[in-house]
Amino acid sequence: MDVEPSFAIIGALIGVPARANILSALMDGRAQTATELAYCAGVSPQTASSHLAKLTDAKLLVAERHGRHRYYRLASPAVAEAIEPLTNLVAHRPVPARRKSKALEELRSARMCYDHLAGGLGVALTDALLAQGHLVPAGRNFRVTAEGGRFLAQLEIDLEAVRRQRRVFARQCLDWSERRPHLGGALGAAFAARCLAREWIRRAPEGRKVVVTPAGRAAFAKLLPGFAG
Repeated sequence: MDVEPSFAIIGALIGVPARANILSALMDGRAQTATELAYCAGVSPQTASSHLAKLTDAKLLVAERHGRHRYYRLASPAVAEAIEPLTNLVAHRPVPARRKSKALEELRSARMCYDHLAGGLGVALTDALLAQGHLVPAGRNFRVTAEGGRFLAQLEIDLEAVRRQRRVFARQCLDWSERRPHLGGALGAAFAARCLAREWIRRAPEGRKVVVTPAGRAAFAKLLPGFAG
């Protein structure tokens, strides 16, 4: 008797447009209510509840209750890291200039990929880290050099603590808009967190958009002379 491959189950789950839209809406790393996700999915609250139950049962999402509301988020960074590269399998057709979406262009420029930086900004910062010799490619991942360890220590990133996390340390995450890698994994998340804490970047109130502050541009130019964001 044939045994169904595990990825077929995942494919069936995310192959439904409403569920794919729910997962996409949660790719910014923030939790949302069932009502908010129903709106994102374009379905009724009752239908959304059914989809959310399936995604939660499959351990792609987790739910947490706060007061009267139940909030859903991706179960772990591993879920985001598995979903994001799938966008590279979809052909991106050029859009005529007169119909360019401002929101899409902003996402291409700078966005969060769950908990790390992506888009033009994420790729430019990764390129600068490589150019300065702080990172080197290592298969599907990056390796931090001795010089890179000293650089990250300046940013108050505890590399040993980052390495102890139960996820890939420094993933080469293929960026769907730039078609080149940006820094993902636990180190990418730690780097993004420091940029947020130092107010070098700001997140939009909703969605995945990120804005580089004037202080951020000055800091990136000083710390990473190869930065061309």
